[in-house]
Amino acid sequence: MRSSMPEQMSSVQTANLADLLDRILDKGVVIVGDIKINLIDVELLTIKIRLLVASVDKAKSIGIDWWEHDPFITSGKNKTRLAAKNGEEAEGG
Repeated sequence: MRSSMPEQMSSVQTANLADLLDRILDKGVVIVGDIKINLIDVELLTIKIRLLVASVDKAKSIGIDWWEHDPFITSGKNKTRLAAKNGEEAEGG
């Protein structure tokens, strides 16, 4: 006799993972960490890590929209405009 328990458990885990991901993207999660390297009370290096995991809509609602202005990920139209602007600055400067 075969048990269908693993199938049921798998579908429950999938549903829970989907719900968890939906909640995270809807509300957003911020992960913050600082790494400091000191040598005899002298700070040599500080690395500040800030990670936001959220949906695009949530990020926009809290004022984060850097991807709309990043020349490496915007459309070709914006890249052409940026190249023209850079050409004008080079001629003028």
